[in-house]
This record gives sequence, structure tokens and C-alpha cells, in this order.
Amino acid sequence: MAGLGNFSELMKQAQRMQRDMGKVQEELKERYVEGSAGDGLIKVICSGAGELVKIEISADAVDTDDMSLLEDLVIAAVNAGLKKAEELRNAEMSKVTGGMNLPGMF
Repeated sequence: MAGLGNFSELMKQAQRMQRDMGKVQEELKERYVEGSAGDGLIKVICSGAGELVKIEISADAVDTDDMSLLEDLVIAAVNAGLKKAEELRNAEMSKVTGGMNLPGMF
């Protein structure tokens, strides 16, 4: 029955990891990254949880004759911010998982 002791310890480690991952996910809601486009004409702030928090649009970015450019810049800035948020999230979760890739865990 020595194997049951190892299984019990493995379960405890998994529970600790799950608890730690939940804590990191909560902390990521309060950490922010910035994405930008158009040499900073459009800036976005995203939380580490992957939520868009704020958009800043410089007046210089607004050309009523070419709104599609503004729309493209907003999309590019949001995508840059979300990518940085994902990188932050992956880095923080990697600290908890010891670098193991656990699909579906975060």
C-alpha cells in the first residue's frame, strides 16, 4: 500500500497547485499591460486576466475622411494589449506550474 501514500501526496500537490493558480488568476485581474499602435496614437490598457480596461485615442489619430484607418489602429492596439496580457498570464502561471504546460488550466 506504499503507492497510496504517493498518490495522496500527489493529490495534495495538485490541490496546492490549483489553489495557487486561482490566486494568481485573481492577482492578474489587478495587473495591467499597455498595447499601442500608430506610434502611440492609440493606446489600450488590458488586465492580466485578458480584459480590455481602457482605450486612449489621440486627437491626431482622428481623420473623419479615413475612419477605417482609426478602426484598424484600434484593432491593432487591442490585439497588442491582449497579446501582452496573455504573455504576462503565461509567465505568472508558469511560476506556479513549474513550467509544465497544463492544457485547459488557464
